Amino acid sequence: MHRSKAIPSSLRVASSRLLTRHGSTRQLSAQVTHSSQLSSCLSYEPGFSHLLEAHQKHRSSKINSLLQKIVSNEWSNELEAELEKSKSVLTHGTVIYVLKKLDKDPQKASTFFNWARIKNGFTPSSSVYSFLLRILARKDTMKHFWITLQKMKEQGFYLDEETYLTIQAVFKKEKMTGDIGALTYFNNRMLEQNALDVTAKMVANVVLGAEWSNKVEKELQEMKITVSDNFVIRTLKELRNYPVKALKIFHWAAQCSDYDHNTITYNAVLRVLARHDSVEEFWSSFEEMNSLGYEMDMDTYIKISRQFQKSKMVEDAVKLYEFMMDGPYKPSIQDCNLLLRNISGGGNPDLNLVFRVTKKYEATGNLPSKPIYDGIHRSLTSLGKFDEAENILKVMKNAGFEPDNITYSQLVFGLCKAERLEKACEVLDEMEASGCIPDIKTWTILIQGHCNANAVDRALMCFAKMMEKNLDPDADLLDVLISGFLSQKRINGAYQLLVEMVKQACLRPWQATFKKLIEKLLGLRKFEEAMNLLYFMKKQSYPPYHEPFIQYISKFGTVGDALEFLGALTVKDYPSSATYHYLLKAFVKEGRFSEAQDVLYKCPHHIRTHPQICELFGSEKIV
Repeated sequence: MHRSKAIPSSLRVASSRLLTRHGSTRQLSAQVTHSSQLSSCLSYEPGFSHLLEAHQKHRSSKINSLLQKIVSNEWSNELEAELEKSKSVLTHGTVIYVLKKLDKDPQKASTFFNWARIKNGFTPSSSVYSFLLRILARKDTMKHFWITLQKMKEQGFYLDEETYLTIQAVFKKEKMTGDIGALTYFNNRMLEQNALDVTAKMVANVVLGAEWSNKVEKELQEMKITVSDNFVIRTLKELRNYPVKALKIFHWAAQCSDYDHNTITYNAVLRVLARHDSVEEFWSSFEEMNSLGYEMDMDTYIKISRQFQKSKMVEDAVKLYEFMMDGPYKPSIQDCNLLLRNISGGGNPDLNLVFRVTKKYEATGNLPSKPIYDGIHRSLTSLGKFDEAENILKVMKNAGFEPDNITYSQLVFGLCKAERLEKACEVLDEMEASGCIPDIKTWTILIQGHCNANAVDRALMCFAKMMEKNLDPDADLLDVLISGFLSQKRINGAYQLLVEMVKQACLRPWQATFKKLIEKLLGLRKFEEAMNLLYFMKKQSYPPYHEPFIQYISKFGTVGDALEFLGALTVKDYPSSATYHYLLKAFVKEGRFSEAQDVLYKCPHHIRTHPQICELFGSEKIV
C-alpha cells in the first residue's frame, strides 16, 4: 500500500503554526483552525467515489432532521403530528439507523417502532425485529420484548441464531432464569412452525452436494420453491460458512420470476461475504447494491466492520468506513474510535489508514476529538516516530485537550517497544510533575515493556517503585510479571512471586496464570510446588485443573502422589468417576498396572464398583 512520506514533515508544519497562535485564542476557535490545518496535511485518496450518488447529501439531511426530532423530544401526539407533516417514508435502513441511536432508550425505541409500523406504514423485516429485540432484552422492558417477539412470530419470522444466543447471554447475565426457559421454548416453536427452515436446509444440501452447474439449477427449479426475502435470508444463513456458494444461490434467486432483491437481502448476503476468502465478491456485491440505490444498514455495517477488524482486514474496514461516512447512515464517533484503536494497536500500524479515517471523520463536519488525537499519537509512538508524536501532543493541547493516562501510556508503550526503557521510566516522573498520576494500567504497560525487552529485574524494580506509591497490584500486572519470569525460564522466581502476592497482598491471580505456572513446575518435576498452587486455586473457587497432574503422576508420581492429588480435588463430594477413570487409565497406559491397582484399592467403594473402572481392570489392556 502507498504510504505518504510527507506526513511527518507536514505534521511539524501544522504543529508549529498552531503553537504560534496567540495564547488567548478561544478553545473552539483553536479546534476549528487545527481541524482545517490538520486535514490539509493528511495524505488521503478517496476510494470508489463513482459509487456515491449526488442525492446522498440531501437524504442524509432529511434523515438527520428526522433523527434529531425523535432523539431530542419526548414522545407525544405533538411529535407524531410533526413527524407526519414531514411525510418521511421510512426505509429499512432508516429504521435501523434510528433504532441504533435509541438503543440506550428501549422504551422510546419500542414506541418509535410501533409508530413506524402502524401509522407510517413501514413493513418490518426479520432483521429489524431481531435488532429491536436485542434492544428490548432488559428487565424493565420485558413486556415490550415478549409483545414484539409474538408479533414477529405472527408475521412468519423467526429469531436468527446470533440474535437468539445474544439475548440468551443477556438473560443469563441478569439471572433471568424464567425468561431463558421461555425464550428457548418460544424459539424452538418458531423454528418448528416455520416451513422455510426445512426448505432452506434442503436447498443448502443441494448446493453443497455438488459444484454449481445447470444440473444443480434444474434440481432447484424442480423443487418449485416460492422465493421470498425470508427464504433468501434463511438459505444464506445455512450457507454462511460457504460464502461463494451462498452468492450463487443469491444470484439464482434473482433469476426467479416475480422476485427482485432489495436492501434487506443485499445486507444479508454482504454479512456472509465479509471474509478473507470472499472479500472480492463482497466488494463486487457492495458496488452492485449501491448501483441499484440500496444502502448498507447500520446494524450490518457494525457487524461487518468488526468482523473485518477481528480478521485483520483493516484496510477493508477503512474503505467501508469511508463509504458509510459519505452516505446517509454515518457511523458514530465510537465506531470511528474503535477503528482507529484497531489500526494503531497493531504491531506496525499503517499511518495512511489512520489519516484516511481521520480525514473522512473531519470531512463530515466533525471537530477532532481526544480519541482522534489518541489514535494518531498511538500510531506514531508505536512506529517510534517520537518527534512527530510530540508535535501531535502539542497540537492536541492547543486544541484544549490535556494529556491523560491514555496519552502517556501510549508514549510509554512506544518507548519500551523501541527499548528506550530509561526514557519510558522518566515519562512517569513527568506525568507526576504535571499533575497526572500514573494509574495501574500505565505502570503495567511500563513493566510489561521491560519484560518484553528481557529486562525482568528492572521490571521488578519498577514494580517495587509502584508499590512504594501505594498502588496495589492486580491480577493483570501479576500475570505480566509471571510471564516475564517464565520467558527467562526463571520458574522458581515466578512461583515465589505468585505465592507472596497471594499470601501477603491477598491477590487473586487469573486462572490462566495458575495454569501456565503449574505446567512449568510439573515440567521441572516440582510436584509439591504445583500442588500448592492447586490448593490456592481450590481456595479461590477455580475449577480443578487436573490434566497436567494426571499426565505427570502417571509417568513419574507415586501412589501417595495420586492420593494427595485426588484429595486436593475433593471439596464436599469425591471427584467425579470420570476423573478417577482418567487417572487410573493413564497409569495403565504407562504400563504401571500395579500402581493403578494400589490406587484403586484406596478409592471409595462406588469407584471400585463403577462399570468403566471394572472394565478397565478386567485386563491389562486399555479400553
